Amino acid sequence: MAVQLFIPSYRVEECLDQIRECLEAGWTGLGFKTVEFEEKWRDYTGLNNAHFLNSATAGLHLAVKILKETYSWNDDDEIISTPLTFISTNHAITHEKMKAVFADVDEYLCLDPEDVEKKIGPRTRAVMFVGLGGNTGRYPEIVKLCKKYDLKLILDAAHMAGTRLNGNIPGKEADAVIYSFHAVKNLPTADSGMICFALKELDDICRKYTWLGINKDTYTRTNESGAYKWKYDVDYLGYKYHGNSIMAAIGLVQLKYLDADNQYRRKIANWYDEKFKSSQNISPVPIGQGCDTSRHLYIIEVDNRDELLNILNENEIYPGVHYRDNTEYPMYAYGNGICTNAEFKSNRILSLPIHLKMAKKEVHMISEIIIRNAKQVSS
Repeated sequence: MAVQLFIPSYRVEECLDQIRECLEAGWTGLGFKTVEFEEKWRDYTGLNNAHFLNSATAGLHLAVKILKETYSWNDDDEIISTPLTFISTNHAITHEKMKAVFADVDEYLCLDPEDVEKKIGPRTRAVMFVGLGGNTGRYPEIVKLCKKYDLKLILDAAHMAGTRLNGNIPGKEADAVIYSFHAVKNLPTADSGMICFALKELDDICRKYTWLGINKDTYTRTNESGAYKWKYDVDYLGYKYHGNSIMAAIGLVQLKYLDADNQYRRKIANWYDEKFKSSQNISPVPIGQGCDTSRHLYIIEVDNRDELLNILNENEIYPGVHYRDNTEYPMYAYGNGICTNAEFKSNRILSLPIHLKMAKKEVHMISEIIIRNAKQVSS
């Protein structure tokens, strides 16, 4: 039987019960369950604000846009970001006519604070930190840099649902935190996300932007009284970015099991670690100090990545690569060659299958194939 990189798991009957409530109430869009999910997410994370969206990509765009407008940043001002991420991270910067300035990654595949500091210039306005695979890397050092240079901090937490750093959910130090609840993420819906601004006034602006700039959403108007509750104003040229109650209904169920699910993912990672600990040809990517990672990804580094990937595919095992160095894409080629570690790692990293349907025997089978075929990791 084939082993996939990701397979989402749902508590189907519980999800259907939550969805049934939406259908019976006749309310499947913004409001009802989205409000409840936002409340539960604030309780879970301890973050001040939370707004449910149709994707994390929408959240990244809104974070850049709203911070840019609030603090009067200019076109061509800069946000320091990583080249080792899903393309939506850097597209969010580019969509707002700002420049993604690429800093290198460290051994955790997260932003290297030393290189970030070197890349800070007179037009730098923010840092976009990506918690790759749920890893916090050297995030506290990035926080200190942002304070030192008076920079805004955007935390791309797409992989970080349930990650803790020194026992706490990271993000209270950031100006905006964005989560993904895409189908393959640790808290899977079909597709959705959450944006958590530190400031209430930015959360208020965000809610208008996600509903086409309208100052009162339909759910709010429904709960008002008076003959003119239908009337609204349009304050911004906004988007259709808000989430819906069907996705929130699934999210409410998945949230109840998030910590337990992440614990099982960490168990899978430990099984891999145990198998690879005596192999000099395989280097698992380490976890940052104090990080209790969500373990969205389990990444190894090998010299013969592409050859090994083909061998695994021949055995009906389908790993992934997270990610291709973004500076290899034409639109970001201006950064090519300046992040040598990211370039080096990008050609050697491999994400192994890790999901709740995996058993120990599958981990052992995958590991044995890799151990037999991996070549010495270069230094």
